[in-house]
Amino acid sequence: MIISKSIFTGVTALVPLLSPGYKTIMHIAVGLSGGVDSAVTAWLLKKAGHDVVGTIMRIWDGRSASHTKGNACYGPNEDEDVDDAQSVCTTLGIPLHVIDCSKQYNELVLKYFDDEYRSGRTPNPCIVCNQGIKFGMLPALLAESGVAFDKFATGHYVRVEHDEASQRFVLKKGVDPKKDQSYFLYRLTQKQLSKILCPLGVYTKEQVRVMAHEAQLPVHDKKESQDFYSGDYTELLSVKQVPGDLVTIEGKVLGKHNGYCNYTIGQRKGLGVAGGKPLYVIAIDACNNKVIVGDKDQLWSNGLVADNVHLGTIALPHHLTAKTRSASPAVSCTADYDGTMLTVMFDEPQSAITPGQSVVLYDGDAVVGGGIIKNKINN
Repeated sequence: MIISKSIFTGVTALVPLLSPGYKTIMHIAVGLSGGVDSAVTAWLLKKAGHDVVGTIMRIWDGRSASHTKGNACYGPNEDEDVDDAQSVCTTLGIPLHVIDCSKQYNELVLKYFDDEYRSGRTPNPCIVCNQGIKFGMLPALLAESGVAFDKFATGHYVRVEHDEASQRFVLKKGVDPKKDQSYFLYRLTQKQLSKILCPLGVYTKEQVRVMAHEAQLPVHDKKESQDFYSGDYTELLSVKQVPGDLVTIEGKVLGKHNGYCNYTIGQRKGLGVAGGKPLYVIAIDACNNKVIVGDKDQLWSNGLVADNVHLGTIALPHHLTAKTRSASPAVSCTADYDGTMLTVMFDEPQSAITPGQSVVLYDGDAVVGGGIIKNKINN
């Protein structure tokens, strides 16, 4: 089946929806967010003839929060997203199952978030949530509730393919480089990859917006979620924000910081000190409650070491590309693994390597694996 050309005005190449992985009519649960991407995913799969149900997770635990705003994954505005998901399901004529994952989210994601900031690292809660909650507890609890389904689909801009030679599932970048979300899903297991569908990986965001409008989905013009939390994220931390010294790498005290959890590697604004030249955060010493600053040249690194490694079957060392932040371009590197630590050496030095963030490795457009950055390598 091919979607109507009217939906792709100006697009020269149309993509068959029922490509490999979609040919058999299936029972599919679509993880909805209340946004346009997951709504179009549900519409595409239903239009292809599948038996589709919607599901959305509740993760907000009702805690008090100040200075909240919309367009965030976690926050007190969750009811609006549930209402939008219900509107989408009503429009499509499919049921919606709301699953409470707030307890699991607290135990896994928020505890991780707090632990990482306590240690002076900068966490990436979306990666932990995707593996443990969105592609873990949500479909598991949905199945436990009595809903039977063959596949679990989401609106992520990635491709999941089965490699016949290795008999493994491969996670690949979405075709839209501006929207590719493979960085956030690199920790998904083979079991998880075998159960998921991500139809939007072959489309651009512009095409998805057009489809949403043509399908008259009620969220076709809804803004995207941009943040993890809708308020001041220090509200989620158990560590008390204690002022400390803002120092150079040589130990010279330049001023005071207002709590090391408020800083991240590469930060320039908001330091409150003048060093005669622009200063950047180059390290965080949580044990001694110090934020270390320096000039831009001190941000550059030749490589990094990562732990908590998740890798496929590729033989290392190997020349690959790597991303050290979701919005950063993939850069050439050589990766090696000793069974515990992943070492990544860049072909050219990279800036602001941040402990706690993930390094994700690619072989072409296929995800090889990655790990959590432990420290940078300067020489």
